[in-house]
Amino acid sequence: MEILNVVYVLSVEGNPLMPTKRHGKVRRLLKQQLAKVVKVKPFTIQLLYETTSYTQNITLGIDSGYNYIGFSAVTEKEELICGEVKLRNDISSTFMFKIETLEAEIFEKSF
Repeated sequence: MEILNVVYVLSVEGNPLMPTKRHGKVRRLLKQQLAKVVKVKPFTIQLLYETTSYTQNITLGIDSGYNYIGFSAVTEKEELICGEVKLRNDISSTFMFKIETLEAEIFEKSF
């Protein structure tokens, strides 16, 4: 997953606002105790003062494949986050192994 050098922002109530790339402003807000760090990864701050809750429309694109699922969240101007998730293909074989092991244990207990 690629996080595109942005800081995620929450309002006083904890509602998400638009992320920002203005790291200097974020640093000043934290230093002046007008915001606090909520999460380190991804880096998220919560504002400690009232502000407007203007947000932009975000479009989520998902490309589902057999082995990978790709995703991207974009506004009209920029990409906010993108990445891909590798799907597990070994679930059925792992499940079958567990069943075989359980059956062997039951068989051993019966004798």
